Amino acid sequence: MLFSFKAIDHIQLAAPKGSEARARNFFTGILGFIELEKPDSLKQRGGVWFSKGKIQIHIGIEEPFYPSKKAHPAFEVKNIEELKRHLKMNQVMFEEDIHLRNAHRIFVFDPFGNRLEFLEWQNK
Repeated sequence: MLFSFKAIDHIQLAAPKGSEARARNFFTGILGFIELEKPDSLKQRGGVWFSKGKIQIHIGIEEPFYPSKKAHPAFEVKNIEELKRHLKMNQVMFEEDIHLRNAHRIFVFDPFGNRLEFLEWQNK
């Protein structure tokens, strides 16, 4: 092949119209992402972009909106127990999952009902 994949540039999640403030509260206020300024050519579409390290999440406005209940991004984290304590402290519900061998993982739903996975691999 003459091409190769380097990395995932960003993940886009959908949200309903007018939900930017709730996205900011969740992704910056709770998860610690920073907001990125969208290019002028895309601002009129609504939505908001976030970054943390090499991870970018773009929240795009979709009408009609339907949350992704099964399809989801998975974020590898360090110290998932601390993340769980932090989520509990911020009244963010999560579901623990034991079905992936050698990993501790949880599922969270963002304020719009999109599924997010957080996992910490053991012995990696």
